[in-house]
Amino acid sequence: MPTLSPGKIRALQTTATPDGIFTVLAIDHRDSLRVRLNPQRPEAISAADLTGLKLDIIRHVAPLASAVMVDPEYSAAQAIVSEALPGRVGFLCAAEAQGYLGDPNVKQNSLLPGWSVAKAKRLGAGGIKLLVLYHPDAGEVTVRQDELVQAVVADCAREDIPLFLEPLLYALDPAQPVKSAEFAARRRRLVVETARRLTALGPDILKLQFPLDAAHNPDPAEWADACAELNEAAARPWALLSGGDPFDTFKAQLEVACQAGCSGFMVGRALWGDAISADPARRAELLQSTVRARFSELAGIAASAGQGWTAHYPPPVIDETWFRQY
Repeated sequence: MPTLSPGKIRALQTTATPDGIFTVLAIDHRDSLRVRLNPQRPEAISAADLTGLKLDIIRHVAPLASAVMVDPEYSAAQAIVSEALPGRVGFLCAAEAQGYLGDPNVKQNSLLPGWSVAKAKRLGAGGIKLLVLYHPDAGEVTVRQDELVQAVVADCAREDIPLFLEPLLYALDPAQPVKSAEFAARRRRLVVETARRLTALGPDILKLQFPLDAAHNPDPAEWADACAELNEAAARPWALLSGGDPFDTFKAQLEVACQAGCSGFMVGRALWGDAISADPARRAELLQSTVRARFSELAGIAASAGQGWTAHYPPPVIDETWFRQY
């Protein structure tokens, strides 16, 4: 089994519960959030509007979380300086650029210009989050995405900060989109193979999609079998992402995933999606009541059924000379 450096161990301790469970509020969305707020004219959503919305969500929900996932453009420094993010709550910071409002056929990521792993570490992040659009059968595109992952893995090793890697599947055939029955029939293989391929590249934590589409595969027994296969393929601590599924669906998925070995959740739209379109006064009420209650439900499931990240990483041997090689 691999081991982690003391620096990475300490960082993970700041982003998980004392039992090693990730209960993470995800609010690093950028282009996708603009589309959610204004589908016809996403570019009309200003930076100030995005930041204000993100800080509202962080203020209400972050005190319940083990960490918050933020982006460098609209929420990382802003959440710290405004004190919306409590000092006792860790944070993960996104590394990738967001350029998906343009060509929908672009399936390759780039890193955010002017930002770096070193800057995120300097800001105090407890982890780097890298989203990669991924399909294991995409040939040269997949190879280039692997190279991107390897570069960020190396940067994180140099800065001694954990990498949380988030692969998102996409359809090779536009006639069979990710929500179609045809894609659903392949989803389990693709999610499992993606986890297996990317684990070999050296990320510390995986943030993974549920391996089945609940709309096309509603059988709980099939869910359990698929999650067990995914857990074996991941061979790393992994947390479940919500991927925009309805809250009740995600809650059911989380319970099955945790029973299979998942180490918690990193939840965004399934949690706060209903609240963001409300006017500010109504939004505050929804965040304080409905959204916080939802988060507590998820945290309870993860705490009772999840497997802590430390199960995958035995502690390194430390003696009085450790600092000489550190």
